[in-house]
Amino acid sequence: MSDEPQRLSVHIKYGNVEKTFSGSSEEVWLSVNKFFGEFIPSFEIARKLALNVDLQKLAKECEGVVGFAQEGPYLLVPRDKLTDNETLALLLLANYVGLQLGKVENDGVLKEELQLKLGKDAKIVSTRLGELVKGEMAAKTADEKYKITTFGIVQMQKEMLPRIRAKMSN
Repeated sequence: MSDEPQRLSVHIKYGNVEKTFSGSSEEVWLSVNKFFGEFIPSFEIARKLALNVDLQKLAKECEGVVGFAQEGPYLLVPRDKLTDNETLALLLLANYVGLQLGKVENDGVLKEELQLKLGKDAKIVSTRLGELVKGEMAAKTADEKYKITTFGIVQMQKEMLPRIRAKMSN
């Protein structure tokens, strides 16, 4: 038998993070404990802070509010019950949901299309879209289209969709 200490190697895979520790049993033990003590709690916190969209839940929350035809997404809420910003945000949300469900082909919506659906002049639409972009609810794409942001979707779920549903029942 040799007097050389045996080397130990431990490979850990957690989510999409992989780490290998090698060395004496004491070194590996300390490294693994440090990894679990420092990395895992911060990974869990980061996971809890990440904005994620549950498409199934979002689609259920949009039932009766938006609908899809061959021509594209439609709002099922009477137009006179919504503010301009609610209408634009809802149109962008409908486009996102439609894209995810395979009902819409484009990632964004042209300002002119939004203007047509809103029924207001170009200046008002530009101003309202600017407000949504400034509030980080929407973003302008490289091809001059508008789309809802992940933050915008979360805000719609938390604030706007419940408010819109309440307006529908009045």
